[in-house]
Amino acid sequence: MSDALDAYDSDNIFAKILRGQMTAHTVFEDAMTFAFMDIMPRADGHCLVIPKTPARNIFDASAEQLATCMLTVQLISRAARLAFAAEGITIQQFNERAGGQVVFHLHYHVLPRHAGVSLRPHTGQMEKTEILSANADKLRAALAKL
Repeated sequence: MSDALDAYDSDNIFAKILRGQMTAHTVFEDAMTFAFMDIMPRADGHCLVIPKTPARNIFDASAEQLATCMLTVQLISRAARLAFAAEGITIQQFNERAGGQVVFHLHYHVLPRHAGVSLRPHTGQMEKTEILSANADKLRAALAKL
C-alpha cells in the first residue's frame, strides 16, 4: 500500500520547474506559491498552483502550505473567471497514484468552465507553446485588474 510516508522525489517535474531546470508559462508567484499553465490543458486557461517548498501531496503538506496554496488558488480562480469569461471554475487535487496523482508534488488544478462544455480528455497531448503563452498573458492581465 502506498501512503503519505513515501519519500518526496526532488527530481519531479514541478521541483525542476521551481529550480529553473525546466521552463513553464508562469502566471503568478509569491514567496510561498507558484502558478503556471498546465501543458496538457483540459480547458482553455487550465493552470496549476503549487507550493514552492517540497510536499508530496495533501498527506504530508503543512498547514502553511495548504493555506497559502488555497489563497493562490482563489486568486487564480478569480483571474481565470475574468480572463476566460468563465461561468464557473473547477478545482481538482489528486493524492497518491490510486487517487489519480501523476506528479508527486502537491498541486491544484484550476480549470475555467462554461455551461455545456465538457472538460477535454487527458490524452497526453501537449498544447502548442504559443497558445499556452497567450493564455498565461490573459491570466496575468486579469490578475492586474483584480
